[in-house]
Amino acid sequence: MTLGEIYRKGMEILEGKKFGFVLRGVETEYVIKHNEEIFRNYRFLQRAINSIDVTTETRLLDVNLKVPIIMSSMTMPITQIQHNGLIKVARALKETGSMMWVGSPIPSNLKELVAIGVPIVQTIKPFSDRAKVMEMLSQAEMAGVTWLGIEVDAGQGTKVLDKQVARDCSPMSVDELKEIKRSVSRPFVLKGILSPWDAESALKVGADVIVVSIIVDGGFRRGSDILKGLAFGAQAVGLGRPILYGLAAGGEEGVRTLITELAEELRRAMTMTGVKDPSCAHQGIILQSSQ
Repeated sequence: MTLGEIYRKGMEILEGKKFGFVLRGVETEYVIKHNEEIFRNYRFLQRAINSIDVTTETRLLDVNLKVPIIMSSMTMPITQIQHNGLIKVARALKETGSMMWVGSPIPSNLKELVAIGVPIVQTIKPFSDRAKVMEMLSQAEMAGVTWLGIEVDAGQGTKVLDKQVARDCSPMSVDELKEIKRSVSRPFVLKGILSPWDAESALKVGADVIVVSIIVDGGFRRGSDILKGLAFGAQAVGLGRPILYGLAAGGEEGVRTLITELAEELRRAMTMTGVKDPSCAHQGIILQSSQ
């Protein structure tokens, strides 16, 4: 299947399911629409005359990846799309040299996923029951995940359109996050940093990774989108809905094809813009506003 076929078939299958609403955005879906507008507002400056050897390989902290493309944080939809869905996704990501990111609830087979050998990030929502948060972090650490973190943007739970899908959460303070950071031995991730204020707070916490700077996600669909994310300064791009589309459309092979095709598109875009590897995408002027 091509990328277009994966997206069309996957969307058609999932929209017919009871949980198909998870493909939508929060309330007015502003973020999804805004990201698409941003992608359209920038174009590449071509550098076709060059003699560089392009590689999509990259390193995130202590993790080597074949591609700067990872799975965004999610658990629930995958388990409902196909039997052993998480296992299938983990195997596909392992084979393509990507990274898996799971959220709340913690997968019941987390140890089995870790055993597959794919790097795994586990993030936890800031539940008001802080003892529950610490228990979940300990559970994930004992399972052997690669990184641990908190979804700081879920301080009031999460919504899809007007449906509340996560409750009983409350914002965490810098001191609380510092305490969590001290209590875990894995690299510590803060997901949902969307302002300079929170970025500065993340520095005070001592976070090893923040999602929007080191990793960005939200609306990325083609290899050219991924290169734009790298050009803006990200080190990797996360995919949410595309992973779901790939799993729905073709199971393990669908996810494998998705990552492989996106990597090929990315490699082509890098070659045509003179970007030799993901780490240097932001160093050259490869983007120009169309406005």
